[in-house]
Amino acid sequence: MDLTYPPEAEQFRDEIRGWLTDNMPAGWFEPGFEMSDEDRSAFNREWPSKLFEGGWICATWPEEYGGKGLTTMQGVVLAEEFASARAPLRADFFGDTLVGPTILKWGSEQQKKEFLPKILRGEMSWCQGFSEPNSGSDLASLKTTAVLDGDEWVINGQKVWTTQGHHADYCFLLVRSDPEVPKHQGISYLLVPMRQDGVEVRGITQPDGTAEFCEVFFTDARCPVDNVVGGVNNGWKVANSTLAFERGMSATTGFRRFADEHRLLVEAATAAGVIDNAAIRQRLMCYYTEIQILRINGLRSLSATLNDSSDLSVAALGATNKMFWSEMHQRAMELALDIHGASSMLIDAGPETWPGSGRDSRRDGYPVRPMVSAFFFSRSETIWGGTSQIQRNIVSERVLGLPKEPKPTTAAGS
Repeated sequence: MDLTYPPEAEQFRDEIRGWLTDNMPAGWFEPGFEMSDEDRSAFNREWPSKLFEGGWICATWPEEYGGKGLTTMQGVVLAEEFASARAPLRADFFGDTLVGPTILKWGSEQQKKEFLPKILRGEMSWCQGFSEPNSGSDLASLKTTAVLDGDEWVINGQKVWTTQGHHADYCFLLVRSDPEVPKHQGISYLLVPMRQDGVEVRGITQPDGTAEFCEVFFTDARCPVDNVVGGVNNGWKVANSTLAFERGMSATTGFRRFADEHRLLVEAATAAGVIDNAAIRQRLMCYYTEIQILRINGLRSLSATLNDSSDLSVAALGATNKMFWSEMHQRAMELALDIHGASSMLIDAGPETWPGSGRDSRRDGYPVRPMVSAFFFSRSETIWGGTSQIQRNIVSERVLGLPKEPKPTTAAGS
């Protein structure tokens, strides 16, 4: 693992720092900087346009589809500098990070020209239609169907845990397009318009009062025949690419929000007078150590990508890192509640902002502060993007070559 970035990458780093200095609000980089609600709203409205004008949204995409054609190393530096400055970089996570790269890899030229520029300009929002009520970890058992009717697919079924489904214009949807073949071979990956008759979205209210997880019902919904990505009945391979993008994102920047969390936990433990508690100190030190492991594993992932390691090696690192940080973060949020003690049961426990949440308690109607919300959300982190059990199967079976997990058997006559 070579930790030295080439000179051209460091030159590009200077360019990014200069742009951020010129474009972030005055005082952004000063200690203790805060914005009023009015200034924050104005920043949120204006920032996507500045990102687009700077060419930083999806900047690693080829120039013919609106990107800058940055190298992998330049893309890493870009992400690092934006993360260091705490400057938002994405327009739409599902579009920029998941379906966009999937279309780049598997899509037809027509699909690339139709969808990628709109994703890049922030004109189209997306949601992910994978999980179903009885098909989560065993995703290949999905039941939502798509039947060809002339030049359209007719879709019937239900999806669940569809984050931002109530805001999305399109859904990248896995469907059963051939029920007569083995389950992995009869799946297709469709790009489905959400704003149509036959699509019903219901928010699932969480303990913290939010309802950004949704369930979606398709009843004779329609999708153009040309909106299949990667070919009919090839959806399983395409979907695995999407999941790889989700698991492997932010290799050298993902640790930063946890480092910010650790700093807040130390401050809270000091203020609460529990910093001298041996058990609390040990857990804080364990969290710090795990953050450093995550940082180093991110660099290993970057090194594997730059050295053209096999897709299997990169996938294994992505699976290992996702499993590691999601379980680490659940322990960290339990530590946060223990540090705050009985006050953790109150809706206003913790600071008004929390790393990675993108929320603050001043938003009208939001019932709990971000630390409490982050605790609730951390329970899902070992599930989305593939459960920890699935990650362990990937590493054990595909990398270590261990025997496959036995399938459940049904007693004769039952």
